[in-house]
Amino acid sequence: MCDMNCEKTGALLDMINLKEIIKIAIAAGDQIIAIYNNDTAAVAYKEDNSPLTLADEASNKVIFEALSNLYPEIPVLSEEGKGIPFHNRNTWDYFWLVDPLDGTKEFIKKNGEFTVNIALIKKNKPVLGVIYVPVKREIYFAQERIGAYKFEEIDRFEELGSVEELILSSRKLPEDSHTTNAKYTVVGSRSHMSKETKEYIDSIRQIHGEVETISAGSSLKFCLVAEAKADIYPRFGPTMEWDTAAGHIIVEEAGGKIIAAESKLPLEYNKETLLNPWFIVSR
Repeated sequence: MCDMNCEKTGALLDMINLKEIIKIAIAAGDQIIAIYNNDTAAVAYKEDNSPLTLADEASNKVIFEALSNLYPEIPVLSEEGKGIPFHNRNTWDYFWLVDPLDGTKEFIKKNGEFTVNIALIKKNKPVLGVIYVPVKREIYFAQERIGAYKFEEIDRFEELGSVEELILSSRKLPEDSHTTNAKYTVVGSRSHMSKETKEYIDSIRQIHGEVETISAGSSLKFCLVAEAKADIYPRFGPTMEWDTAAGHIIVEEAGGKIIAAESKLPLEYNKETLLNPWFIVSR
């Protein structure tokens, strides 16, 4: 538990128990899977006509309550809290940025390519991130200065007594999955491939020759770059800050980068508008 003085001393990140955050993501994922396996699960629609499932709401409730209990002094921001005025958010030194179900369309399609995303933001950049893939029962996690990892033995999770044991039981990213002669690999959105993205991929072919393209849903695209299973992920379409924050720190700690397509500067968080600019993720 972080006390009230840790933010003032700059030690807040050191007081966060990464294993507890992963545990919260797994608990949220369990709620999602219970609904996912129910063929009669209801789907409502938001004002912009995008789907909002019962699983979104159940996962958000688990995450919000758990984070608020563990770290009551750290605000939580998710899509459900997007109405918080900027003049309030602008005072936050640290906050949790959460996507309780990233890839709602993939959830509805039942292809398994959806995730639970939890990130800790310091000022305007992510310093901790967890991405849980409920169907595959895989966890990607990263923290500033400790690296990025993939943990696949969820049934053993409770046996691990410390973050150090968790790290020793995980695979450090990136994984050396590319060979010298491997094709340059571009990963794109399964449900949101824009015309501009297709044009960008065509421009990559002019540089690299034969290019392999793969598709994935949700934050799994960030994970593929972090694992070195893909070289680049261009996103020329709308995303929100909670869509990218956890993947951002995982890619960075795996040695990659994420930059705005136009400015070439790193993505920033807690902006007045929570909409991201177009961006490029690369190894």
